[in-house]
Amino acid sequence: MKPSALLAALLLLPASLAPAGEVLAFGPAPSTAAHQTEVSATVAAPSWRWPLAPRPNVLRDFDPPPKPWLSGHRGVDLGAVSDGAEVTSPAAGTVSFVGVVVDRPVITIDHGNGLRSSFEPVESTLTAGSMVATGEVLGTLKPGHCAAASCVHWGVRRGDDYVNPLQFVMDLRPSILLPLG
Repeated sequence: MKPSALLAALLLLPASLAPAGEVLAFGPAPSTAAHQTEVSATVAAPSWRWPLAPRPNVLRDFDPPPKPWLSGHRGVDLGAVSDGAEVTSPAAGTVSFVGVVVDRPVITIDHGNGLRSSFEPVESTLTAGSMVATGEVLGTLKPGHCAAASCVHWGVRRGDDYVNPLQFVMDLRPSILLPLG
């Protein structure tokens, strides 16, 4: 890849896709295959499963606030077939919280490496400390989050920062047209 094309590709990547602590370098870049593999590794590969089946529609996108104390949407709302739908763990982990926050039942899974998923409104019989496997049922969706549809709110935190949950189930890199040959 030409250095100018590589720079353009890196500038188009959302910052939230780089792993925590990862710094993307800009400037002249070698055009070796090893370097291209290294650059590709800075993007989180989608390796989790959707927490609803069939694959849900995204009803409301991730829209973090510019400052942590301002309002925003720190997760995604996923459309469910109906209230009462089973919500499953997108990756293996340990239940770290089950309870009510404000007026909604919430369950949080610690996936390790500083990643935690939270789902609401989800009623669960699991308890803190329970181990869950990828795809294991966490609980059932209750009504009340989206006014016009059945939906679950899915938030993911890396440490103290909210990140886009969709990066773990989809490739969010932009499409980039490159010259042939």
